[in-house]
Amino acid sequence: MTAEQTAVDENGRSAVRPSAADVADTLQRIRAAVTTRVVGQEAVIDEALAAFLARGHALLEGVPGVAKTLLVRALAGALGARFGRIQFTPDLMPADITGVSVLRDGSAGFEFHPGPVFTDLLLADEINRAPAKTQAALLEAMQERQVTADGVPRPLSELFTVFATQNPVEYEGTYPLPEAQLDRFLVKIRVPYPALEAELEMLARYAGGFDPERAGAAAPAPVLDPSSLAALRSAVDGVRVAAEVREYIAAIVRATRDDAGLTLGGSPRATVALFRVARAAALLNGRDFVTPDDVKDFAPSVLRHRVSLAPELEVEGRTADDVLQAIFTRVRAPQ
Repeated sequence: MTAEQTAVDENGRSAVRPSAADVADTLQRIRAAVTTRVVGQEAVIDEALAAFLARGHALLEGVPGVAKTLLVRALAGALGARFGRIQFTPDLMPADITGVSVLRDGSAGFEFHPGPVFTDLLLADEINRAPAKTQAALLEAMQERQVTADGVPRPLSELFTVFATQNPVEYEGTYPLPEAQLDRFLVKIRVPYPALEAELEMLARYAGGFDPERAGAAAPAPVLDPSSLAALRSAVDGVRVAAEVREYIAAIVRATRDDAGLTLGGSPRATVALFRVARAAALLNGRDFVTPDDVKDFAPSVLRHRVSLAPELEVEGRTADDVLQAIFTRVRAPQ
């Protein structure tokens, strides 16, 4: 890859595509900015960045208090992107997400007031707390990056990305996400408890006066401006994927359809999703070509929410990740 290449962005405009080295340097600075706010979640930060680079949405799953909300706020700040938040509740209505038309005085007619979905990075907090009708309000936005209100399609930001959160242990009063909704998420990221060293670092920061709950404290200074983000994303399109690696991607997804431990395997959309995320993973590792390790490292987050575990394995306490790891061992990677 040359230092710079001319490319066509997602809207058909000519754009300068930065080199893999330039992208790696920028991504490292974004990582560093986010880690000034979020400690001990480096792998989660990389998965969130990969989803953003690949123009996809992410579902963050973790118990309360593991910095899911702080992560999205910090990422938006580092990217220099607008941040919006919706707290999903049982009484949330679709118009609370998309916006509403209000009758103006006189003969001016109706005026559309955009909802919180009209932003760059949208945090859909506890998305499974709202009923299916409200969750469905996000489907068009996530798939087509537009909202149809009063019969008028209204485009969303080019950077529009949904980061939804859900609690894996508290299901009372929740509405499980339908398969169509889950499939709109490019990745499902598990946010674990931090290691002891990271937790001690958090306490040291609090002792030093840092409090992410203070206004403005959660977002670090931007690393780049929004106009540079389109070029950053365009670099993904220049990442090379050899035929052997493409065959490896397809073999992994197809193996999920034949595994006895799964009642539902990955669809062709899952194959494309893994291809897209593997390209972003290569950039995160400073390369302009995909390796089998890029595929294997990010395959669990791409596939875990797109497969269904056999009931007998659920009874045994097994998870979809356990079956997927066995598949990764069984499917031979190209040399």
